[in-house]
Amino acid sequence: MSFKHIGLLCSGGDAPGMNCAIRAVVRTAIYHGIKVTGIKRGYAGLLRGEFTPMNLSSVGNIIQRGGTILQTSRCPEWMKKEFRAKAVDILKHQGIEALIVIGGDGSFNGAMALWDEHQFPVVGIPGTIDNDISGTEYTIGFDTAVQTAIEAIDKIRDTAHSHARTFLVEVMGRNSSAIALKVGVCTGAENILLNNEKVNHQKLSDDIQRGMARGKDSSIIVVAEGPTAGRSYDIQNVLKDMYHLEAHVAILGHIQRGGSPTSNDRFIASQMGNMAVQSLIDGKYPTVTVVRSGKVLMAPLMECTKKADNNLEEFQKLAETLSI
Repeated sequence: MSFKHIGLLCSGGDAPGMNCAIRAVVRTAIYHGIKVTGIKRGYAGLLRGEFTPMNLSSVGNIIQRGGTILQTSRCPEWMKKEFRAKAVDILKHQGIEALIVIGGDGSFNGAMALWDEHQFPVVGIPGTIDNDISGTEYTIGFDTAVQTAIEAIDKIRDTAHSHARTFLVEVMGRNSSAIALKVGVCTGAENILLNNEKVNHQKLSDDIQRGMARGKDSSIIVVAEGPTAGRSYDIQNVLKDMYHLEAHVAILGHIQRGGSPTSNDRFIASQMGNMAVQSLIDGKYPTVTVVRSGKVLMAPLMECTKKADNNLEEFQKLAETLSI
């Protein structure tokens, strides 16, 4: 099928680099003579008919901007078949023949349903700072989130040293420890507490006190937030009540979502946007852009509809060795 008009939306949490992917999709489509319509605020905006025509000017001067110019949202209604059927009718009424979705595994499940139920052509681009989508080694936004956290912890370490304090620095990672592990290694953290591991408070206390015994007056503990943000406060209380250790908590929170994307995120997002359009042109759908063995490729969308803890487990030993 030769497409003349495609739709584009972002869904779920925003991630730095989404604008780079949007830019690449629009410019690649226009290069091939394909009309592009942007859909504001994800699937919810689709159901409300929030459409905006996109041209070269629409994506000018956005490659360096964080967030997404199309905005994004969650859409509980999308879980119901009748709303997905309504969405297909809306798309067809607009003359949109295929859809590119930038988002996470939930967004991809929503896109997959459009294909399974209505054979509506869809292609996905993985965008989430957590790097937690099955089938791909990398998702847009991860590198920027890591760099943001590194810069924050470097500043916190200055204060930790000046006041001889221990800091529990909580980074995002509800279902993945990828950010925590990479940030921990890159900042020389004394401990890294992964999202899926029970905290060994005794070991944590022993590690802190061992450092103090050799003259180390400050420590940085990187904590993956896990299912509930604020996990670090529970750890802080246990350290104080049971081990008489004072620790300060710094929760980095949503600053990790924002900011200008790194060169790595810009480059990968640009490749992914280009390849997503090319995949539609080549008649390869439902598919998703992925990174495997360091290369951007296309893969079946079904392979990327689940959570995956891409937490770089092979580097856990490295982190443990360097933190003695």
